[in-house]
Amino acid sequence: MEKYPNVTFKSDKVEVTGADSAKLYGDLTIKDVSKPVVLDVHFEGSAKSPWGTTNYGFSGTTKINREDWGLNWNAALETGGWLVGKEVQIDIELELVQVAEQPAQA
Repeated sequence: MEKYPNVTFKSDKVEVTGADSAKLYGDLTIKDVSKPVVLDVHFEGSAKSPWGTTNYGFSGTTKINREDWGLNWNAALETGGWLVGKEVQIDIELELVQVAEQPAQA
């Protein structure tokens, strides 16, 4: 963890698939290895906060093979099979806050 403290995702394309759904394309970087992934994104709704901002909720999910990013550790079980599966499901919950545009400084 000290050598690779961050996992990043940089999107480069959004494909709207419905009134409240989309596919978000981009590169997922884990341990300095970048691979393309597609997140299935759902718009969860919006609401005014007590502070007067508008907040927007989104959820996203994708599945990856952890070994594609060099995450290879595993241990054999006495009963057969492996301790850790290759497939990992990634679930994201995101809240965005709309801020008022600031006037340009001269």
